Amino acid sequence: MSEHKQEQFEFFDLPTIKGFPELRWTGKRPYRSTLYYPAQLRERYGDEIKSGPHEGWINKLFWGDNLQVMSHLLAEFRGKVDLIYIDPPFDSKADYKKKISLRGKTVTNDASSFEEKQYGDIWTNDEYLQFMYERLIICRELLSDTGSIYLHCDWHKSHHLRMIMDEIFAPSNFLNEVIWAYGSGGGSKDRFGRKHDTLLFYAKKEGRHQFFPDEVRVPYSAVIPDKWADKFDPRGKYCPDTWDISRPPNHSAEWVKYPTQKPEALLERVLLASSKPGDIVFDCFMGSGTTQAVAMKLGRKFIGSDINLGAVQTTSKRLLVIAEGIEAKRVSLLDSDDEELQKFTGFEVLNVNNYDFFRNPVEARQLLIEALEVQPFPAANVWDGELDGRMVKIMPVNRIATKADLEELKANLPYKTYEKRKEENPGKPVERITLVCMGHDADLKASLEAELADYKVDVEVVDILRDRKDLHLKREAEAEVVREGGKLVIRQFYPLNLMQKLSMQKEFVDDWRQLVESVMIDWNYDGVVMEPTITDVPSKDELVAGFYEIPDDVGTIRVKITDLLAESLEVEVG
Repeated sequence: MSEHKQEQFEFFDLPTIKGFPELRWTGKRPYRSTLYYPAQLRERYGDEIKSGPHEGWINKLFWGDNLQVMSHLLAEFRGKVDLIYIDPPFDSKADYKKKISLRGKTVTNDASSFEEKQYGDIWTNDEYLQFMYERLIICRELLSDTGSIYLHCDWHKSHHLRMIMDEIFAPSNFLNEVIWAYGSGGGSKDRFGRKHDTLLFYAKKEGRHQFFPDEVRVPYSAVIPDKWADKFDPRGKYCPDTWDISRPPNHSAEWVKYPTQKPEALLERVLLASSKPGDIVFDCFMGSGTTQAVAMKLGRKFIGSDINLGAVQTTSKRLLVIAEGIEAKRVSLLDSDDEELQKFTGFEVLNVNNYDFFRNPVEARQLLIEALEVQPFPAANVWDGELDGRMVKIMPVNRIATKADLEELKANLPYKTYEKRKEENPGKPVERITLVCMGHDADLKASLEAELADYKVDVEVVDILRDRKDLHLKREAEAEVVREGGKLVIRQFYPLNLMQKLSMQKEFVDDWRQLVESVMIDWNYDGVVMEPTITDVPSKDELVAGFYEIPDDVGTIRVKITDLLAESLEVEVG
């Protein structure tokens, strides 16, 4: 993909629509272009389609900031995505956690479970609206002319998001405000219970979107007068814009213990209504992978992304189980024309810009503060802390810091204080600033100094990927993997970060398999991309096997062991 290295994508200017209000917020910035970002292929499961109209296709999961992922996708998929469903952060002012529990029996000590923060949904200074505004613009660029988008939200920001959608997609392309009533939670003594979410449904082009109402008919009322009985369609009635669909119960097969997980029945209705087999479905906030799971089952091609590596690992594991079931059924249907034979089960896992530093972005700020020995400030402060007399700002993690990332900082600087310092000490810096980032634009420092040209500022950039590569932000895992006869045996596995959270010592681990989510083995690793032929993904409280028959044609063996935190250790065995 080197031909895309310097490519820049321009977007149309959004015209002001006479007679319609436009949402404004502090720091609103136009978003008119983006650069191509490279992606690195890390893993491949299954094969691409070998022949037919979809020849060469393989589904894709990306780990990385979805703004960069979508910028990467524009090179190949601009105007080619048939359906987008997104379930973004709601600005709910909450942190979402996942309970991590040991598999099987508990260990000797009592700390057999804890809650791990997956992501935060707390936003300030209108950054949420700018965040969504930019991503929705690229979503529009990716959609085909017959495509449509469903934006899943709730009462926190649905009113704002609808105005942003009107601005980007035009009010004339609004199709439905779908109410998903899930019938649980939300009770209160002070108001009515909040028991529904909203799906904002828009077309890319007016009157051109594909829609299949017969695919999502619903039953009539249980009581139908006899005189009307012969007037009703046996397939049911057209689906209304209120959907009563229960959340997946914790004991169900589809439940993967992911916070904010949505039911497959909800996504099934969306995909059946607005796509057909073979279409490309995209979800850039994939979370637990429900969109991708349903797409695979319904014979849709899919692309997904998430900034949380735990989401990518959870989705990959979920898809492997579904693919195994589909492939097993395919074998039993070799002599038939069943549509099961048209499923797209192969997928790749890629990441953008090699940002492997943090498994969980929520932890990044605290990890960096501790590692760099920064004196932290309260979360509401424009600065993250102070170090050696310098104000420290931690830039976005898991992606490069760009000039656009400076906008929020510039909008909140104490300019009145700077004016006073300038008058009292002319010629001296009004502020000493340290920007901490994980990769950055070459002119990041110069850009900030130029923007603050009315003042003298002392700016330095600390790039963790370049300047502090030896910084230890987490404890690595240890493993002993050996050949014994004709078997590959994992004797021990100690995920030290997980064990630290469980307050466990090595001597308290009865069975290392209790700490493991999955084991993947590539018997002929090419040194670049893992293509596992062994995917040991146990269900519920079962354990991985830990020993595996070595095939005769073995080459370089690559083993990937993933723990309960979704952190992985990869080792090669000679």
